[in-house]
Amino acid sequence: MPVPGTSPVKRSTLRQQIAEALYDEMLAGRLPAGRQFTVREVADQYGVSATPVREALLDLVAQGLLDVEEHRGFRVHEFTIEDFRHMIQARSMVVEGLFRQSLAVGTALMRSTPEAMVSLHRRAEEAARAARSGDLDILIGYDLRFWGELVGFIGNPYILEFLQRLRAQTWVFTVPYLRGVPDLRGKLWADHPALADALGRGDASAGERLIGAYNDDFQGLIEGLVSRGRP
Repeated sequence: MPVPGTSPVKRSTLRQQIAEALYDEMLAGRLPAGRQFTVREVADQYGVSATPVREALLDLVAQGLLDVEEHRGFRVHEFTIEDFRHMIQARSMVVEGLFRQSLAVGTALMRSTPEAMVSLHRRAEEAARAARSGDLDILIGYDLRFWGELVGFIGNPYILEFLQRLRAQTWVFTVPYLRGVPDLRGKLWADHPALADALGRGDASAGERLIGAYNDDFQGLIEGLVSRGRP
């Protein structure tokens, strides 16, 4: 069965391209939880050999997005509401720990270049605009870039990788529920610019409060949708 929404890719960096394409499909909800497929099916869809496909799929397994099924291929991981709660808790603990080290955060921001701060503010504005308009596809992309750049200021690649992986897993679980809402305008957190402003002026405590509000708002929205049986 072909993977939905895919298109041919160039033969350079096939492993990365295939992994990114499938990653995008999962984030968008077009490759749903529980979906099974084999290396050969994906390779045939892209018109490439099995080797880069297998490598790409194993990369996604390492990110917690796919499961290996013995003798059957791969399956999109099925996260539960309990997984989601643990994701939010883990994100909160790590980020709050960073912001309690206000000196470290302030130093990292002072080391950042003006161009980096401009880029962060641009991502923030685009994410907020998408959130206010309820455009989920655009929001996911800018939200991931915004948080990636923000945490990247700290300069710890292990923390960045951990948080970005959690954030992607969170979106994969929540997108199907959010797709079931007829109109998302006004329902999604849109204070990315306020957070960027707070950090830009070195106000780590305000940043911590805003991040707490973000997690609380998002968790409350999803818990409500899950309790109502969506999707």
